[in-house]
Amino acid sequence: MSNYTPDQVLGHSDEADGIEEYDNRLPRWWVGLFVFSVAWSPAYAVHYHFVAERSQAGEWQAEMDAAAERWPQPTAEAVASMTVTPEVVAEGEAIYKTNCIACHGPELKGGIGPDLTDATWIHGGSRDQIVATVTNGVTEKGMPPWGPVLGAEKVFKVAAYVHQKGGGQY
Repeated sequence: MSNYTPDQVLGHSDEADGIEEYDNRLPRWWVGLFVFSVAWSPAYAVHYHFVAERSQAGEWQAEMDAAAERWPQPTAEAVASMTVTPEVVAEGEAIYKTNCIACHGPELKGGIGPDLTDATWIHGGSRDQIVATVTNGVTEKGMPPWGPVLGAEKVFKVAAYVHQKGGGQY
């Protein structure tokens, strides 16, 4: 038989700012719940993965499909046929100020990223080249790909703003 006594002080008070630690048994309801959880987990895992054929990847894909149905993204063809209007440029400016200003500055003069107002365009200054640069990024120079984040329509709008305010040519 063990020499367990309830409410036995373990003697750690000198190491824990005078807080006494007691060696008490766990409550029976807690131990029972723990044993039940451990016993139930294999049955639940088999049901989740094999019987119900569910998975986290499958549930994620279902959510993405539902989101794509609810909020459809414009196709590349639809975006390519968009025209540059003052409203598009104004929306592009708002997108620029939200996402691009940290690297390219408020006046598009650069900082971390290159100057967007000069005549020298590292990756091309045509509309398609600006859209491609914003969409795919330039990871070797530190620019992330913004296409997956913004979507084709917003990329077009920010490219229109950069082209109008910058030094690009169509």
